[in-house]
Order: sequence, then structure tokens, then C-alpha cells
Amino acid sequence: MKTLQIDFVSDVACPWCAVGLNAFEKGLQQAGPDVQVQLQFQPFELNPDMPAEGADTVAYLSAKYGIDETQIRANQARIRDMGAAVGFTFGARPRVWNTFDAHRLLHWAGLLGKQRELKHALLTAYHGQGRNPGAHDVLLELAIAVGLPADEAQRILAGDTYAAEVRAAEREWQQAGIRSVPSVVINRKHLIQGAQSPEAFAQALRRVAETETEAG
Repeated sequence: MKTLQIDFVSDVACPWCAVGLNAFEKGLQQAGPDVQVQLQFQPFELNPDMPAEGADTVAYLSAKYGIDETQIRANQARIRDMGAAVGFTFGARPRVWNTFDAHRLLHWAGLLGKQRELKHALLTAYHGQGRNPGAHDVLLELAIAVGLPADEAQRILAGDTYAAEVRAAEREWQQAGIRSVPSVVINRKHLIQGAQSPEAFAQALRRVAETETEAG
């Protein structure tokens, strides 16, 4: 079997991305040892114009999607249940934050082979603990926790290192037609959109792996 290139387009601020990543990883396990993947996280910002101070979650979602607090709470309960089904525990998320610096750090982590670990740490910090994924002290703490060098992390956060690379990647995926997340792209040509079940991910991975192998 050939190794499949997986581009997981997502945002730290997206609760469905937390569900989708856990479901994808469970699906990958179900797909069996013949399915090997190279996983890379690609940036997408749900709230690119969010100021540093963030915004109240309910007020922001109500204004953005035109839904009331009752609907928002119902959606959050549904997401919590779906998260629990794939092993992700949601906590309170009172505010929505800007995630651009988190994407810069994720880009760097990818160069050092630590992207997956940092992605999980960021999702847990925000969706599980309600912490600010744009705050430099939080980002530095998480970077150190997953084994990234502290001095380099501080230098990156203090400047605009990898900003151009993140912007370019965001444009690339938007131009490719990605308008919502999570979006899982296999070998740059097979798209799986949304937080699917582990079984759906497993089936898709096996099918693409078999097709790619037959194609030589």
C-alpha cells in the first residue's frame, strides 16, 4: 500500500475540528495496518478579523449565524455528545479568540515533526479548558509541553515568522474550494468534508488506498 498524504484543513477555534480529528484518528486505526498516512494540518481561520481581546461566544455566534442562545446551547450540547463519542471532552468556552498566531506556531511545529501533538494540545486547551489559543503565554506553555524549544517558540511569537507562509496556505486552500472545516483532503484530490464518523473515515481511507495501489 502507498502512503496517503492527508491534508487536514482546520481551525483551532472550530469545535467540529476537534470532533473530526479524533474521529479521523479512530477511523485510521480501524482502517488497519495496510493504510499508512502522512498527516499535515493546514490553516483555516473562522474568525480572521477577531481582535486580540476576543468576543463573548454566545453574542458572537448569535450575530454571525443569526441564531438565539437557546439554539446555540442546543448545538453545543450536540457537539459535546459527539465529542464524547470519539473521546474528546468539551468544557466551557466563554469567549472566541483570534487563532492566527496558533497557526504560525503549528506551521513551525510541522517543520520539527511536532504538529500533531501541538494541534491536540491547542484543541484541548481551548475546547476542553476554555483557554485563549491566541495568548502568547498559553502558546509558549503548550509548545514547551509537546517538546518544542522554548527560545525558538518565543522568538517566533514575538515577531511575524511564518505569517506569510500561513497566509499563502490559507489562500491556496480557499482557492481550492475549501469553505468550511474540517476538510480532509487525501492525496490532494479526494475530499471528505465535515466531522464524519470513524467508520466513514475508515471506509474512505481503505477505498482510496486500494484505488491508489491499483493505479500503481
